[in-house]
Amino acid sequence: MSKKIFYRVGGLAFSIAFEGDDNDERLIPSFERFALDEAPDDGLLLEVVVDDNFHWQQRGHEIGQFDSGGNNYGVYRLEDGSYHFELSDLYGVLCSEVEASPDFRRATVALRGETFAQRAFGLNNAMMLAYAFAGADKGLLLMHASVIRCDGRAYMMTAPSGTGKSTHTRLWYDNIPGCDLMNDDNPVVRIIGDETIVYGSPWSGKTPCYRNIQAPAGAIVRIQQRPENSIQKLSPVEAFTMLLPQMSNMKWDARVYKGICNSIAEAVRLTPIYELGCLPDAAAAHLCHDTVAR
Repeated sequence: MSKKIFYRVGGLAFSIAFEGDDNDERLIPSFERFALDEAPDDGLLLEVVVDDNFHWQQRGHEIGQFDSGGNNYGVYRLEDGSYHFELSDLYGVLCSEVEASPDFRRATVALRGETFAQRAFGLNNAMMLAYAFAGADKGLLLMHASVIRCDGRAYMMTAPSGTGKSTHTRLWYDNIPGCDLMNDDNPVVRIIGDETIVYGSPWSGKTPCYRNIQAPAGAIVRIQQRPENSIQKLSPVEAFTMLLPQMSNMKWDARVYKGICNSIAEAVRLTPIYELGCLPDAAAAHLCHDTVAR
């Protein structure tokens, strides 16, 4: 029996219809705070069906195999422009297959993992990519960053995994009054009018920070490990070049790529962007805060 649940993330609503006895919202507990009591009256960004009995007739043309923090995404494109994804975990286990319409407004997910954890991984990651690419031409960015909120504004710390962005937001939390963590890995960023708005999301990496909150952006800061603390504001070109690799993206898809580039350009126009060279100490947090939050 089918069960449909509506959610709103980043201010945009979508639905998930679960087919089969083994599939329900328990697979995605991080989505609980984003669930709606009823169908929204402002339309849906995308509609997803979770149906393990769904099988594809063909894979299509292989775009490539992409590493995402040790996980592998196989991407294939069919002649009509629709997509087929194969999502595997760190151990190479195929956890889900996804078929999405060319605009990602409709998607079907078949869970292939044998364990609950594998199936949960498969659905969670399928939803993340479907959401990001359905909203790519609507001023929506799914950004690789850790976000601290201070005095009502969101400050996004971005860096390659393991470089210290979570450490730095923790230093703000521990040393600067009035701070709270919004998200630790994948916040939603939207350009609305002439403002950059940051939202918590169901995707937060290893830190279980799934908060249905929002705040206007205060600044974006690239973290670099250095032997001493220093900070400088980036030029628009430097900022754009820095931000592009931090977004969920598909450079081969003209709609997705153009939408993301346009949104990054607007974020650069509207939001101060800095580079922080730092040690993992309280002085770095104070230097950053006193520069970007003044």
